[in-house]
Amino acid sequence: MGNVLTPAMSAANVFITDPVQKISKHVHHSEMNNLEGEPPPECPMHKSTKKEAPPKYASECPINDMSQDEINPLNMMPPANQQPAPDQPFSLPTDRQVSTIPKATAENEFWVYPSQQMFWNAMLRKGWRWKSEDISPKDMDDIIKIHNANNEQAWLEVLKWEALHARECSTPRLRSFGGKASKYSPRARIRHWMGYELPFDRHDWIVDRCGKDVRYIIDYYDGGQVNDKYTFALLDVRPAMDSWENIWDRMKVTWWRWRYSNESKESEHATQT
Repeated sequence: MGNVLTPAMSAANVFITDPVQKISKHVHHSEMNNLEGEPPPECPMHKSTKKEAPPKYASECPINDMSQDEINPLNMMPPANQQPAPDQPFSLPTDRQVSTIPKATAENEFWVYPSQQMFWNAMLRKGWRWKSEDISPKDMDDIIKIHNANNEQAWLEVLKWEALHARECSTPRLRSFGGKASKYSPRARIRHWMGYELPFDRHDWIVDRCGKDVRYIIDYYDGGQVNDKYTFALLDVRPAMDSWENIWDRMKVTWWRWRYSNESKESEHATQT
């Protein structure tokens, strides 16, 4: 459940030179938004008209100095902004990709990722300024692909844990999510004390397990260069230890990992002798 993190991922890896990776860290890999009435809010996903007309979407990532009535509680984001910034050096697409992540707040609907324009505006709100970066339209296209790929990867990791409860619920759905980049999880802190790097971001996802809300913690670690599938983050995904059921799940998985890891080592040793 989640990639195994090794000591090789040192803190030095966070300081990367690729402008796509640098800029992508200004706004995290989870800027999905919801769909309700007029285009709603933001933040590593939606007003449908008639059936034949495509729905309108909205989105972006956490802003700390906004009043609560301006923030969508499902993703802790303010309303989306698809308008070009005043000094924007080039135009950006406003189309959005539908994710494979089902929404718990609406039947047969999925979370929708932000457009390149929305992502640009979100980065500006978080303090980024394009003049200090050598950025091109191709970079923005890559950033969106990285963002979306990391969310898809996170959902697949969540589903691995949810498979433990397949008999109870075979259709888990994402209810809400929010970024907590500055609030390191206890596990991340302990790993840091042991000499590992801190995650560059954290998200908490609330998953609807057929009527039961389950909180997941996702720590994002730098995995180096972006690959051909537009992934570079190593994800540590696990249920939060805020219920006995979650604690038991984590204990079981820890035991299985230890058991089968030892069996694999013994088998490998036997074949070599």
